[in-house]
Amino acid sequence: MRFYLIIDRASSEISGFRALTKFSNLLQIAWFKEFIVKKLLCAASFGIALAFSAGAQAADKIAVVNVGEIFQQLPAREAVAKQLENEFKNRASELQRMETDLQSKIQKLQRDGSTMKSSERTNLEKEVMAKREEFGKKAQAFEQDHRRREMEERNKILSRIQDAIKVVAGKEGYDIVIDANAVAYSVSGKNITASVLKQVK
Repeated sequence: MRFYLIIDRASSEISGFRALTKFSNLLQIAWFKEFIVKKLLCAASFGIALAFSAGAQAADKIAVVNVGEIFQQLPAREAVAKQLENEFKNRASELQRMETDLQSKIQKLQRDGSTMKSSERTNLEKEVMAKREEFGKKAQAFEQDHRRREMEERNKILSRIQDAIKVVAGKEGYDIVIDANAVAYSVSGKNITASVLKQVK
């Protein structure tokens, strides 16, 4: 009997300058590692199911595996977090600089706008709008590229886990393998998490 890995590809949208400002506050380099690991782990724990044929008989040999636990214990996840941190840190720093400059000009406009000459205020307003638009485009591109790379690296790890599950299931003669985090009910079956973890390492 064949079993397959199903992955939910959840996505998020950036909307409006307030959301972009909030997003940019998350671009601290020290934050990257924890953020990436948490997102990857969340995706592995709740977005994966090992599906099987609906025609399975009661006599089928069933096993249970905790994919999220395996993912969490894999050394590869730390390596992925570090890799993505290094890959995007220059762009993150650039966005931080852009945000600082933009906020400075907004504050100046709010503070001095009423006393500025009309032409000076108009020029500053135009500059703020242009920088806001540029920041928004770059922040959105950053998020899209980061999400794409994160998905690519996550899928590589999940593929390794899936391969390990197939090997263990084949050796031990299981017909059905169910992810413990992807079912809304309990099933009776041997937990092969430790064996899969050993195999994937």
